[in-house]
Amino acid sequence: MTDTKGSGSPNLSRRSLLKAGLATSGAVAAAGALPATARAGGDPLITEIQDWNRYLGAGVDEAPYGMPSEFEAHVVRRNVPWLTADTVASINFTPLHELDGIITPNGICFERHHGGVAEINPADHRLMINGLVDTPLVFTMKDLKRFPRENHVYFLECAANGGMEWRGSQLNGCQFTHGMIHNVMYTGVKLKTLLDEAGVKTNGKWLLPEGADAAHMTRSIPMEKALDDCLVAFKMNGEALRPEQGYPLRLVVPGWEGNMWVKWLRRLEVGDQPWHHREETSKYTDLLETGKARRFTWVMEPKSVITSPSPQAPVGHGKGPMVISGLAWSGNGRITRVDVSLDGGRNWTTARIDGPSLSKSLHRFYLDIDWDGSELLLQSRAMDEHGFYQPTKDELRAARGENSIYHNNGIQTWYVQKDGAVENVEVS
Repeated sequence: MTDTKGSGSPNLSRRSLLKAGLATSGAVAAAGALPATARAGGDPLITEIQDWNRYLGAGVDEAPYGMPSEFEAHVVRRNVPWLTADTVASINFTPLHELDGIITPNGICFERHHGGVAEINPADHRLMINGLVDTPLVFTMKDLKRFPRENHVYFLECAANGGMEWRGSQLNGCQFTHGMIHNVMYTGVKLKTLLDEAGVKTNGKWLLPEGADAAHMTRSIPMEKALDDCLVAFKMNGEALRPEQGYPLRLVVPGWEGNMWVKWLRRLEVGDQPWHHREETSKYTDLLETGKARRFTWVMEPKSVITSPSPQAPVGHGKGPMVISGLAWSGNGRITRVDVSLDGGRNWTTARIDGPSLSKSLHRFYLDIDWDGSELLLQSRAMDEHGFYQPTKDELRAARGENSIYHNNGIQTWYVQKDGAVENVEVS
């Protein structure tokens, strides 16, 4: 049976919807379909002079740092008030339903804090490398910017993204079900470059990065990953990191869960074994139905979500051309295929991936259909370059139970009603 949330929501099953007329033949891809042409005659918004045509606007010096239009003021990060006891140790969510392309604007990248935002003068910030190294080192920000730098686009996803949906549909919007993620271009120095400068001893198998925030955030990272593709970053999307994203310095751990991307990075300690902090153990552990636990589940597995239509982005028109859009990603590498279903997983159509296809980055996909006004059960499933695919929620629960709050990459379902409203539901 389908489980729906919200007052007045019917109990729906895939079979009942199909009987009611939901079928792929009712919403097929539109080849070259275009919206109906708007009639200009008699519309005063086009035939008459408006205020923005009549008066001079602001000059170039009135907004030295550009801001979005006032008509986009609703496009903001949002918190779930009941999620944590205090916002200094909480999360807010990226408004995925309002975005397009693959790059997340700096001002709406989701935040996760354990002790609030640290405000640090970069002139006073230091990065130390110590432990099992030949030469302990301390770098200033000026020192770090003298090293060769690289630019890479990566997604950052919290391991708890989708965690509230393990036992059924809960939150009505992809901002809240999938918004613990962002995707930006990072600029920084390869971590390997700095570790080579200090000289890692042969028994140095683990790395402990530490943040300068009030929580003194720490995580254990295997040396193989540290020497592979990690960055010590000081810029995102071309400008300095935002304070909430770790200004002036953060660690980038591509494809791995976001709690390892230590912000306000101040120290890197090399050791011969992982550090067993209680917080680390809980983050690295996924409790199974049997009582056993999956440990060190770092990689973020293939995942996707349709961002429009979705509960916060309902269908804003009647029958006719509709653009189904969404995001897909994998910590294993590139996404090579995304399929979309209009009937809850009974039939699938391969979507079009548009824009850059980069390793460990978000991918944007589209499916253009001609909507006939019938009910839809929208789903998407992603596959990466190594053949790993996104499971259904039932498949995921059969393998792992419902006790975890981490690493939920199950297929999401949106129920599109005849009036264009959209709900978060589940099908079986």
